[in-house]
Amino acid sequence: MSVRILAVGDVCGEPGLAFLDKRLRGYRKDNAIDFVVVNGENANVVGITPRQADQILRAGADVITLGNHTWTRTELRPYMEEHRRILRPANFAPQCPGKGINVYHTDFGDICVLNLMGRFTLDTNTDNPFVIADGYMEEIREKIILVDFHAEGTSEKRAMGFLLDGRASAVWGTHTHVQTSDACVLPKGTGYITDLGMTGAVHSVLGIDPEQSIGKFFGDPPQRYNPARGPAKLEGCIFTIAPETGRCESAEGVRVV
Repeated sequence: MSVRILAVGDVCGEPGLAFLDKRLRGYRKDNAIDFVVVNGENANVVGITPRQADQILRAGADVITLGNHTWTRTELRPYMEEHRRILRPANFAPQCPGKGINVYHTDFGDICVLNLMGRFTLDTNTDNPFVIADGYMEEIREKIILVDFHAEGTSEKRAMGFLLDGRASAVWGTHTHVQTSDACVLPKGTGYITDLGMTGAVHSVLGIDPEQSIGKFFGDPPQRYNPARGPAKLEGCIFTIAPETGRCESAEGVRVV
């Protein structure tokens, strides 16, 4: 029997958290989802708090992945040391709190989840994600391998997909908050989408209040981002995977409103 994996795009602010609370468990049941990975690094708009991480897990996530805002909330650091269901990018320096890769035991076998962050335009002090990913693929023994690549450049994400084609079960991009239309199974059997999209306010600029975002482009002084209000959505991708081989059978971008 195939395993159905739901990857959920960046949860942005209270609208995204509330929508996840309201809809994820029902959607998971109705669509026979076996395992859920949620990118939560924007749950606090910038960063995520321990309370918000607990909220995402209670809503029905099995694992939370992060990205370039991982260190924004300092109170998250001890939480990451204590909780194995939250991952930060594996290409942060090894002395950083938490883990970037972990194995999760399920009724249909072990699942390895790897979180990585790109370097193009993100201006971060990280190891090369391609070198890190390539090295881990030599070590991982689990059949089902899921990779969240939190990156800006579409070319960087596509390149990672092809690097891991036939080695990972699914590779998806996060960070840019705009769902791409390229969900597919790559030639050697890896499910792929360049960006999952986001979970947050529909009428927004990447989850942010449109007027505030417009003001920023006009040159307004920097200020804390405010999440947009109004109706919300959940965006992501469902990957159907054969547990015996780890090969992806189908990849379908989804949007729940």
